[in-house]
Amino acid sequence: MKQALQIRCKNNKKTLNIAPESTLSDIFFQSGLKMESGPICAKVNNKVEGLHYRVFHNKDVEFLDMTSDSGSRNYTRTLFFILCKAVHDLYPGSQVVIDIPVSNGYFVNLSIGHDVTVDDVERIKKRMQEIITTKMSIRRFEVPTETAVRMFADKGDTAKVKLLKSYGRLYTTYYQIDDYVDYYYGSLLTNTSRIYLFGLEKYFDGLLLRIPDLKNPKVLPEMTHQDKMFGIFKEHHRWQDIIGVRTVGDFNELVDKGAATDMINVSEALQEKKISEIADEIASRKGVKLVLLAGPSSSGKTTTCKRLSIQLLTNGIRPLQISLDDYFVDREQTPKDEKGEYDYESIYALNLKLINEQFNQLFQGEEVELPKYDFQAGKSRPSGKKLKMEPNNVLIVEGIHALNPELTSEIPEKQKFRVYVSALTTILLDDHNYIPTTDNRLLRRIIRDYKYRGVTAQETIHRWPSVRAGENKWIFPFQENADAMFNSAMLFELAVIKQQAEPLLEQVPESAEEYSEAYRLKKFLDYIRPVPNRDIPPTSLLREFLGGSSFRY
Repeated sequence: MKQALQIRCKNNKKTLNIAPESTLSDIFFQSGLKMESGPICAKVNNKVEGLHYRVFHNKDVEFLDMTSDSGSRNYTRTLFFILCKAVHDLYPGSQVVIDIPVSNGYFVNLSIGHDVTVDDVERIKKRMQEIITTKMSIRRFEVPTETAVRMFADKGDTAKVKLLKSYGRLYTTYYQIDDYVDYYYGSLLTNTSRIYLFGLEKYFDGLLLRIPDLKNPKVLPEMTHQDKMFGIFKEHHRWQDIIGVRTVGDFNELVDKGAATDMINVSEALQEKKISEIADEIASRKGVKLVLLAGPSSSGKTTTCKRLSIQLLTNGIRPLQISLDDYFVDREQTPKDEKGEYDYESIYALNLKLINEQFNQLFQGEEVELPKYDFQAGKSRPSGKKLKMEPNNVLIVEGIHALNPELTSEIPEKQKFRVYVSALTTILLDDHNYIPTTDNRLLRRIIRDYKYRGVTAQETIHRWPSVRAGENKWIFPFQENADAMFNSAMLFELAVIKQQAEPLLEQVPESAEEYSEAYRLKKFLDYIRPVPNRDIPPTSLLREFLGGSSFRY
């Protein structure tokens, strides 16, 4: 008889004696743990694994539920799989593209031989529920990659064939429900019956797949309308058609053909053209005196602001930039968060009365003395810097609260133009594996924090959830207020970023809680061919993070 393995369960701090080759499902059953919304997956030695995973050595295990990012991703991928099978069952020869996160769900593009109708949506939803109710096993297989390539080639799935061929791994894992097979770059649930809640709606010319709320997994989050955001994604898909890159497989193929420089040049030109169009729109609106620019962390707000300023100058408009950081209230007046600490991300940490008062004075042609915030003393002081606007001037204000109506509540709407900036990743790994936009921004921030602030990747990953919480509270609810949206993501950027990001991610120790996220990011970057940054122009938005910019920061 084989000697029992010792599994240290982090959830209950107990050490379990487990038979070798037990799955994580077996271990959870033997642990006696109770999880209201789980388990969905587990961290095994700080690497996230599905419940199919078998143990052959002593391990540390922490089971995860739906309130964790990893659990939610696992559940969502399983839903994608069930959706794809349902469409395959109902519409043979169809194509499903899991496209973009929008409106608290995922937009799904369908090619089923006719325009998608409400009846189609109901049929697909009913079939998905049948697959769930039937309690079908989700089986996991590991085969030589050439076998997987042949299998997906026979299915006509060219996007997966390109991805797996360019990945360069000897073996590939795929999943199967009944007679339907698919590939996902992360783990899945073990049975369709583990899916307990989802939504499916008609959305524009496709579907919106809705998943349980991360904070309260018993409900679906409220469906918000993000028509402007959806329009930006669609615009970037048109750009991808111009360049001929829709998936990472397409991208790798172009890099192998030596066409990376052309891709960079066209991408940069399209982005500059968009900034120019925004500047033209501002110039065409008579009476605009204030350009408000907002976006989440590492979206490239600063470089966008500088490039927009140049384009405004070509329209005969001279921009004046004001920093909201100088309008903080004195420290003792700063609101506190739920931990009792000063909340500098709150809009009420700013002197809203002074902002509106001084901006209106400037718009009326008066001279004002700008404040200067002394961060060391926590005091607002006079700066001695005087400012007066000329007829051809506009104020540009960049900050996380710029789109919040409360920031400039006393300024007439006709004097304001709002711009929302974010890195909205539109390239897909393949048709059923999208790339989270937050991963793009996190990788940018890891590089920037290390290069300019001396902060390790581990520290940046540790802080990221609180950064995201602030964005969800203060930025995302107001993004549809924008008059213009700008996508700062580049089709080629992950290929350039990976060369600086991978060595930093390697430094995160396996014993650290942040290791699982560092490992996930490294694994995802493995799919992408590297591209050197020498061909990226000095005015590129990416230079804000990579270094070598001609702008001063």
